[in-house]
Amino acid sequence: MRDTDAGPALVRRTRLVREQEERGRLAPIATLSTGIVGRDRPEPEDHDRTAFERDRDRILHSKAFRRLKHKTQVFLNPEGDHFVTRLTHTLQVAQVGRSIANALALNEPLVEAICLGHDIGHAPFGHTGEDALSPFVEGGWQHAIHGVRIVEVLEPLNLTWEVRDGIRQSSWRNDPPPATAEGMACRFADRIAYLAHDAQDARRAGVLAPHDIPAHLREVFGQPGRQWIQTMVEMVIDDSLTAGEVTMAPEHLEPMTELRTWMFDHVYLRPEARSQATRAVRVIQDLIGWYREHPEEIPDAYRCADASDLQTAVDYVAGMSDKFAMRAHDERFRPSGLY
Repeated sequence: MRDTDAGPALVRRTRLVREQEERGRLAPIATLSTGIVGRDRPEPEDHDRTAFERDRDRILHSKAFRRLKHKTQVFLNPEGDHFVTRLTHTLQVAQVGRSIANALALNEPLVEAICLGHDIGHAPFGHTGEDALSPFVEGGWQHAIHGVRIVEVLEPLNLTWEVRDGIRQSSWRNDPPPATAEGMACRFADRIAYLAHDAQDARRAGVLAPHDIPAHLREVFGQPGRQWIQTMVEMVIDDSLTAGEVTMAPEHLEPMTELRTWMFDHVYLRPEARSQATRAVRVIQDLIGWYREHPEEIPDAYRCADASDLQTAVDYVAGMSDKFAMRAHDERFRPSGLY
């Protein structure tokens, strides 16, 4: 039985209380919720949630986040309920990111917000969709940059600059790296998560057998799945504590990069995947051409006063789920009476 003299059963930890706790609990390089660059449009502070907690919640409740459940991770339109989608990938990235944040005393809500938003701009059909959209955008189309366009323009969430920077720089292709330690935690969490679950999906699909992965890489990381995640997370934690920044030491980063290259050669770019990619590219590029010529078919939510018909078409098609894109293509390009 509870001792009634011990004080109240519950205590309300308001935003001010949590902000004060951050100052005493977080690491010196962590990002505090106060004194940040913040939002483009000033807002009254929330009574209970910090700025980054509000950003996390806004991303979770966004339409773009919900659409991730029907967007491809690796395998297009897979048979079976256990294959990873872009949404389940995102949730796993957030879990890995939180693990790193907790171990290194970083700002966990900031890491979680960046991780939940890092793929919010992904096109249908995975990275194939990104390749298909690139010819229509000067300098190439990129999901991380489009993710920022979503939260700033198409579905304006008024997120803090720190979260938007983390989303934009979550891609390893983008320099400079994220401005916050939390953004760097997301970069590593993303790579750790997709290497582990993509290898598991490849085994589930019969593309890989356990012994296919080079023995020297299995010696470093263990078996795909839980072992890979645990080993790589521990490497990031230990190496970051030594270096004083979120990183992996060369002796760990190099085999991880080699493993990523091996996965591209044997999973992502395998012949069957190239065949599927060719069809996906056609679907997307046909739709871009169609909606560019028929902008009246694009919903008002994707119309911006300063956007060209091409930009509007790109925004609309990039936001589609895989199934919606295939259905839209069938409706416009399948010859009548064919089936």
